[in-house]
Amino acid sequence: MPIIDAPADVTQRHTTPPQRHILMIAYHFPPLQGSSGILRTLHFARALPNFGWTPSVLSADIRAYEATSNDLLDKVPAGLQVQRAFALDASRHLAFFRRYPGWLARPDRWTSWLVGAIPAGLRMIRARKPDLLWSTYPIPSAHLIGYWLARITGIPWVADFRDPMAHAGYPENAKTWQSYLKTEQRVFARASLAVFATEGAARLYKERYPFAAARIKVVENGYDETAFPSTQPNHSSPTLNPGKITLLHSGIVYPAWRNPAALLSAVAMLIKQGQLNPNQFRLRFRAPVHDAFLAKLVDEHQLGTVVEVLPALDYAAAIGEMLAADGLFLLQSAECNDQIPAKFYEYLRAGKPIIAFTDPAGDTASVMHQAGLPHIADLDDADAIARTFLPFVQAIQSNTAPIADANCIRLAARDERTRQLAGLLDALQPQHPS
Repeated sequence: MPIIDAPADVTQRHTTPPQRHILMIAYHFPPLQGSSGILRTLHFARALPNFGWTPSVLSADIRAYEATSNDLLDKVPAGLQVQRAFALDASRHLAFFRRYPGWLARPDRWTSWLVGAIPAGLRMIRARKPDLLWSTYPIPSAHLIGYWLARITGIPWVADFRDPMAHAGYPENAKTWQSYLKTEQRVFARASLAVFATEGAARLYKERYPFAAARIKVVENGYDETAFPSTQPNHSSPTLNPGKITLLHSGIVYPAWRNPAALLSAVAMLIKQGQLNPNQFRLRFRAPVHDAFLAKLVDEHQLGTVVEVLPALDYAAAIGEMLAADGLFLLQSAECNDQIPAKFYEYLRAGKPIIAFTDPAGDTASVMHQAGLPHIADLDDADAIARTFLPFVQAIQSNTAPIADANCIRLAARDERTRQLAGLLDALQPQHPS
């Protein structure tokens, strides 16, 4: 497919002409819908020119996407070259009676992307002569494309893992797990840098690949300042459910890793004990995806008048809902201690009280403490949740609930994260192979 020009950029503020070029390999890119990884890649592509790097993007054919949305297309900068290469989704395009050979989906269902992306990437390299290659997980095939392009051309390559790839219990299928591990091993044999979104993930991989420890770096996720309106609702004037305290969880609820069963048990217990008034309180789940699972839990705890389960909003509306909520909450299991939900950074910027149901020893709890946010309880401990939840709600009612430290919010901006990434790219001092 031809290289296309994207819609107008709204974030460029500097006029210094970029001097170097970076080819970004990313399955997650607009108009794909439903992944926080889109925002990380998109903002790097928007902001890197401010720091001397001109990007182009190698992505997948749109037909490979399960769902699309136009709500982020206006954030794609003007003039950004986006090449979409042949790719199929094995589960939809290669299945016969909903079944397909497992090897067609290892390491992931989009492994066919390699067939189109490697030739397309080589053509882009010949035309653009990039100083660096950059690929981003959670599609392992992106790293395989980066690996082969780096191996063929000798151009330095940065692998953006964000979260751990092959780790305990994930992926569940043993053969798929082995393909993830093999992909990791190829990355650490070739990549100039491996970048993670949390200190815990970086620490895990330094232990797993000690020979590459000096090449493992951290660039956290962040929030996009342009997504937030210049004027925000008054924090003391709730608008989601007037007259009721409304706490919001924005995004996917996973039965394994973000299971709200103990939270709902704690809420039901507090109501039964008369400590929480069900007529003055709402717990809202926005776009949880696993609606049936959540509905069953709500029925079990008889919380149908308290819990709201609502469909997805476009990105701007989802940000607006965060700004209008009385408080925000996170769900994160101990199995994900080396990860931080990407929405946490948008929660920070929303300037609302935050409560985290997570392992107190994990990275999510750590960043909560760094931000001055003390309300943390283990996701699976209903009693601990009740002891933390009730004071949190009472603090919101009395307008005494803490919000994130201002300096912590400032440092979490995606422009600051891009500055960090650009510094890592600069330090590589890339040179084209002769």
